[in-house]
Amino acid sequence: MGSAPDVYATLREELKGGGSVAEVLTPDSAGYGESIKRWSEHCEKRAQAVVLIKSASDVSKTLKFARANKIPFVVRGGGHSTSGSSAIDDGLVIDLSKMRKVTVDPEAKTIKAEGGTIWEDVDVEAAKYGLATVGGTVNHTGVGGLTLGGGYGYLTGKYGLTIDNLLSVEIVLASGELVTASSASNPDLFWAIRGAGQNFGVVTSFTFQGHPQPNPVFAGTLVFPPTKIPEIVTFANKFHATNDGNQAILWGFSAPPPANAPVVLMQLFYNGPESDAKEFFADLFNAEPLVDMTSMIPYEKLNSLLNHATGFDGRKQFGGGAFKLPLNPAFVQSLLSDFTEFVERHERMGESMLLFETVPYKKVVEVPSGEMAFANRGDYYNLASMFKWFDPALDGEIREFSKGLLKKASQTAGVVQDEKIREIEGVGVYGNYSNNDVSAKEVYGSNARKLEELKHKYDPDNLFSRGLRLVPRPIVVVN
Repeated sequence: MGSAPDVYATLREELKGGGSVAEVLTPDSAGYGESIKRWSEHCEKRAQAVVLIKSASDVSKTLKFARANKIPFVVRGGGHSTSGSSAIDDGLVIDLSKMRKVTVDPEAKTIKAEGGTIWEDVDVEAAKYGLATVGGTVNHTGVGGLTLGGGYGYLTGKYGLTIDNLLSVEIVLASGELVTASSASNPDLFWAIRGAGQNFGVVTSFTFQGHPQPNPVFAGTLVFPPTKIPEIVTFANKFHATNDGNQAILWGFSAPPPANAPVVLMQLFYNGPESDAKEFFADLFNAEPLVDMTSMIPYEKLNSLLNHATGFDGRKQFGGGAFKLPLNPAFVQSLLSDFTEFVERHERMGESMLLFETVPYKKVVEVPSGEMAFANRGDYYNLASMFKWFDPALDGEIREFSKGLLKKASQTAGVVQDEKIREIEGVGVYGNYSNNDVSAKEVYGSNARKLEELKHKYDPDNLFSRGLRLVPRPIVVVN
């Protein structure tokens, strides 16, 4: 293989020769600096090249070129991955961010989204036809990353996971072949994609089942002082028994600027009129929140409500666990104390959060864990940590604290990411919140063995290896 600049100049010419308008950016190219930016600054790496893909054909040609020249690569959709799997130092980035077309079939109620779309693209276009599908709770998240790892959203209580509403994908395999995967075409690949898709190829389009959503929804944030934890936990326990799938609450701790004082945040969702929502959430309003930002809004605005808390500056890390309801207020208070003590000892960490994602899971557990690769289905809710900081020297300390806090909190579900404690069905960890230091067994449970077999079938040389490893062996690229 020649020098890196020579190689990527060749790739640029090969793509142009096929009539492609894809761009190949190298460190000396205009726009390169912007192309390597990521949602988390600690995931930004200086790739040798970034290929701004415009079509599935571009993906195929780029993959074949990378294979022939033994060039490591990663795939970037929305760029939100805090595991760093969408960035690379020693190779190229296949960047899908220019592929953002969304097509709606109003008769079939289907929504087709290209591989580089973000959830805002999908929500806005689907709303033109009075439709919606299960998408992320932050609308600048990439459709690809969230979908391939499972996908929870405000509509999960009614329609299940994003992958439960996925009808088919078009995917470019490691060989460069473009295929369709669905229940009728390559069904074993479709099984694998729904939960572990990032390990099998580059998805250039997703087709989702849409659902009627013509009416606005009641949603927004309430802010409480920590002294209100007993009332909040009591309501969460009540919510577990009284919701009908048309409601959700995301609640947890933060210490946002400018005060940087600990507060309890609650994000409410009610798919119905304000009068019914106010009655359902009456206990919370009676608890006298410090701030009330709830209102009726169009559905397509719903997934933008948390954007202000999830901006692109700073270093960030997700972590995941599980919790069961009912919870004991004293236990929640102890978690708040641990969280607050850590955040207050470090500067500029106030936008960090520990979040109890109380999204109804009845529809989720109706699908057997063996139905697809995704294995986080059980009688529990997701717990998420999102730490945000600015000093690189804190990277390791924050990673270890996050693990410990989530381990403590997850004891309520009978799972502490330890094989000795396993009282629940399902793995108790959401793959999209995990980092690459976990094993395939932790994320995929009993499905891990079948995934390894399919990995050998569809990606025998393990080209797609920069995320969670399904096979315990190094990359072996064959010309």
